[in-house]
Amino acid sequence: MRVGRLGANGPVAFAARRLLAVCCVAFSVVGSAAAQTVSMSGSLGDKALLVIDGTPRTVAVGSTVQGVKLLAVSGADATVQVAGKRVTLRMGAAQVNLGGAASAGGGSQIVLTAGSGGHFTTTGSINGKSVRFIVDTGATHIAMSQATADSIGLPYRQGQRGMSNTANGQVPVHRVTLDVVRVGDVQVYNVDATVLPAQMDQVLLGNSFLTRFQMKRDNDQLTLDKRP
Repeated sequence: MRVGRLGANGPVAFAARRLLAVCCVAFSVVGSAAAQTVSMSGSLGDKALLVIDGTPRTVAVGSTVQGVKLLAVSGADATVQVAGKRVTLRMGAAQVNLGGAASAGGGSQIVLTAGSGGHFTTTGSINGKSVRFIVDTGATHIAMSQATADSIGLPYRQGQRGMSNTANGQVPVHRVTLDVVRVGDVQVYNVDATVLPAQMDQVLLGNSFLTRFQMKRDNDQLTLDKRP
């Protein structure tokens, strides 16, 4: 039986070079696929809906996708490990880069998952202050209570006064323009809003924000793609 030669042109050397080439390609693919940004847009049991480099991915606890390992998920929070560092993500909050700092808000897509009641809720911000949103396609504008407006320092009393029809009849309101509204890594500027003297636990994410996007619903997932 002949044994393959160990020289530069022998079959053993050829096989070794081929294996080395495959390993180099694999290393290159893995290295290039490492995530740069990650955020959380929803959860389902032991799985989290993460947005990794702008692409929605469903990740189970213990699994790793593009260098992002999901360590734990609990309601609106998830703990991931990225580049050897633990990072806590909050549903709807700004994307986090490998250094753990908030991204600049230049994203173009929002992905939301419906909660147990079928509503789409998410954490976001108004003029840099954190709020809790609930999507409401029946609301003309973003709408919030006076208490919420006060808590985020919104000078709504300087806004235009008016009346609005509600389930309890007409109520006085203030109409304002929000400098910036952010959900995840997406920012929208100069958004009309209404402040009402009513008890509201969440801010209604109405059509003054939603019409800036193309909306697509697929079962319990809502995708908003920012219009050019």
